[in-house]
Amino acid sequence: MTNILIIAEHNGSELNPSTGKCATCATAIGGTIDILVLGNNVSGIADQAAQIQGISKVHLTEAAHLEAPLAVNWAAEILTIADGYSHILGPSTTLGRDLMPRLAALLGVNQVSDIMAVNNSHGFKRPIYAGNAIIDVTSPDGAIVVATVRTASWPDTAQGGSASIEARNATATPATHTKFIGLESGGGDRPDLQTAKIVISGGRALGSAENFDLIYALADKIGAGVGASRAAVDAGYVANDMQVGQTGKIISPDLYMAFGISGAIQHITGIKDAGTIVAINKDADAPIFELADIGLTGDLFSIIPEMIDLLD
Repeated sequence: MTNILIIAEHNGSELNPSTGKCATCATAIGGTIDILVLGNNVSGIADQAAQIQGISKVHLTEAAHLEAPLAVNWAAEILTIADGYSHILGPSTTLGRDLMPRLAALLGVNQVSDIMAVNNSHGFKRPIYAGNAIIDVTSPDGAIVVATVRTASWPDTAQGGSASIEARNATATPATHTKFIGLESGGGDRPDLQTAKIVISGGRALGSAENFDLIYALADKIGAGVGASRAAVDAGYVANDMQVGQTGKIISPDLYMAFGISGAIQHITGIKDAGTIVAINKDADAPIFELADIGLTGDLFSIIPEMIDLLD
């Protein structure tokens, strides 16, 4: 029998849409679907998870040492509830990439990464070679499947569910060699990159961290998240948590605008699932124009101020 457990991602007050996307993947696998909410004072998160359609039960485990999403503590706690589940799914986000490999190691299985399609209960499709090829991967029959779900490949599950919520005590011992110090985000109050409907990114052509203020100003005008190419991150213009691409964040906004980004394959991997891609680059032969739905050849230092004026 297929019993699936989804690990909820949240920020302490709101459920991340990646959880609903995991539920869509779980529905494609088929079977009973439960969600585990870990944290502290997060009963409201459990209420939100219970509203996802197709969910049978929400497990709620609250404890002080689970408040911060430390993989060392969360994985140990998940292990205490893993018995009886054939699949444990987490999102292929920063959280999931940290948490799920540790859980797979504790369970003694190989992790399946970036599920983008389901063949059967133990067979999946995932991208390789920066998304240039798709392969079929199969987990052994009878082995528990620990996997991350490529959130850019799955829509969010509809609301309207009414799953039961079951509180359970934390039983795993808190880690003593690791502690949570704090959380800082380079994006400030702007939408999270992996959930934003609109994302504006800048590349090495910006020339400096100060010039990135142009990107921030435009993003703030339209309520967009802000990203960057690896070249911009390596140059020190922005923090690495803003990097979009194969070694950064894989995103699927409705609108993606790239300023001064040439379009290396590693970057394209992170944006190919976006709804509409707009590219602005002074190099008319930049590879990103081959993928873009709308392309404009021009100087971003002239175009962005003009866009801001028009928005005003």
